[in-house]
Amino acid sequence: MRYPTRPLWMVALLIGIAACSKDKAIDQPAKLMPVTATLRIERVWSATVDDKKAAPLRLGLGLAVDDGRVYAAGHKGEVVAFEIASGRRAWRTRIKAPLSGGTAVGDGMVLIGASDGRLFALDAASGKSRWSVRVSGEVLAPAAISERLIALRTVDGKLHALAPADGHELWVQQQPVPRLSLRGTARPVIAGDLVLCGFDNGKVLAVNAGDGSVQWEAAITPPHGRTELERLVDIDTAVRVSGQDVYTVGFHGKVAMLAIDTGQVWWSHDASSYRSLTLDDDAVYLSTADGEIEALRTRTGAELWRQKALLHRGLTAPAALDADNALVVADFQGYVHFLDKATGAQAARTSDGKARVSTTPVVVGNMVLVVNDRGRISAYRVTPLTTARK
Repeated sequence: MRYPTRPLWMVALLIGIAACSKDKAIDQPAKLMPVTATLRIERVWSATVDDKKAAPLRLGLGLAVDDGRVYAAGHKGEVVAFEIASGRRAWRTRIKAPLSGGTAVGDGMVLIGASDGRLFALDAASGKSRWSVRVSGEVLAPAAISERLIALRTVDGKLHALAPADGHELWVQQQPVPRLSLRGTARPVIAGDLVLCGFDNGKVLAVNAGDGSVQWEAAITPPHGRTELERLVDIDTAVRVSGQDVYTVGFHGKVAMLAIDTGQVWWSHDASSYRSLTLDDDAVYLSTADGEIEALRTRTGAELWRQKALLHRGLTAPAALDADNALVVADFQGYVHFLDKATGAQAARTSDGKARVSTTPVVVGNMVLVVNDRGRISAYRVTPLTTARK
């Protein structure tokens, strides 16, 4: 098994830490100011997934929801299912592996990847093992699941298609991995007959789900700059698909809209992000690498608003609460922030403890589920404040 960029990822991480320590005046996290709340945030339940003595860095170990349950995994191998409404534990199992990419749920199974290159499939109803396979490299992002195939990215630049029944490989595509890369990979997306995925070289690939042939590839941002750090253009987030349009964003790159049938870029704007995008009918929302939250018009890319109150707070990607016209993000101190979708104004704030939140909050109706980097899961109910006072 090869990990061609892993040592350089560590170098990039150390360089980033060093830069933050030397440039405190520039990178100092924004001080949180009082918020006039327009939303009521009520903690409904909390639980934990065992991460004792594990490094507090979850990367791809986010939450997945399906059929009234939320699924979570810990680095030390615990996988747990909870009832969303009550927080009651439905089942718990333990896998003897260093888990690093998950969770994903669909077609009656839960999938979790490991840093040793294994992928595990569990029965979603009971937590019992269905199968496990070894792939070519470390798994840092959740898989995508359909009835026809499982799509999985590994750190060696490969996009794998596996059979849902037993995990055997159906086809594989690969893109070159730059000498220096961020530590992370994009989650694939299955859209009809296509599997779409971003890569570390700044490209998005569309692959025929049936035979693995490349339908198109689009270079969103060619590498530029004199140093390896300047030339980082990783697309480490899942693309978003809306009808015939594909939206993507990269680090040191661009946010762009592409045609799903050809890969033609309809519009693009300079942006830098390693977090996923969020869409609704009118806008695309993103958290930039320096902590701005932006809203752009989906059809043109024109800026609708920009929120700078949370600069350098290590924000997650935003998630949308359509019923409450709100966005939710979390930060490096465990704060969960709610913003008005129309204006970007801060609408509420609560705390999930002092641990960083690295993965995107999950929205189910008027519930928001958050897991921090130490495995604490919190479920919040969100209601308009005027309604709550009636």
